[in-house]
Amino acid sequence: MNQIVACPSCGTKNRVPATAAGFPRCAACHANLPWIVHAGDGDFDAAIHTTATVLVDLWAPWCGPCRMVAPGVERAANELAGRLKTVKVNVDEAPGISARFGVQSIPTLLLLQHGKLVARRVGALSADRLLDWARQAVDAQRT
Repeated sequence: MNQIVACPSCGTKNRVPATAAGFPRCAACHANLPWIVHAGDGDFDAAIHTTATVLVDLWAPWCGPCRMVAPGVERAANELAGRLKTVKVNVDEAPGISARFGVQSIPTLLLLQHGKLVARRVGALSADRLLDWARQAVDAQRT
């Protein structure tokens, strides 16, 4: 399913696919777009199939700490546009993904590279710490 994303550079609304080769770019100004998609049990593997580092946010709508982490996840997606893909998974709707990664508490944040788990954080994380954590993983993949 496509998401509608406003370009942080020019404000143009763009359709961003859940899966694609490369990274989404603005149709008007060609700036990198934040790549945030929602996935569940049926489409998770397709959503994480990318050469980019993937930040997986396992959350639930009733979870207060999950709502506190959400702006940090969005900030990481915006600041690392063109280098990071973000996949949000509602654990209530995707019990298979929760079981696959042994999720026992939310929010749980995962960093995947080439589909493999490289880091995990459980619990609320400030936006600055989340961004630093994601940036380290993205930078490590480049080297």
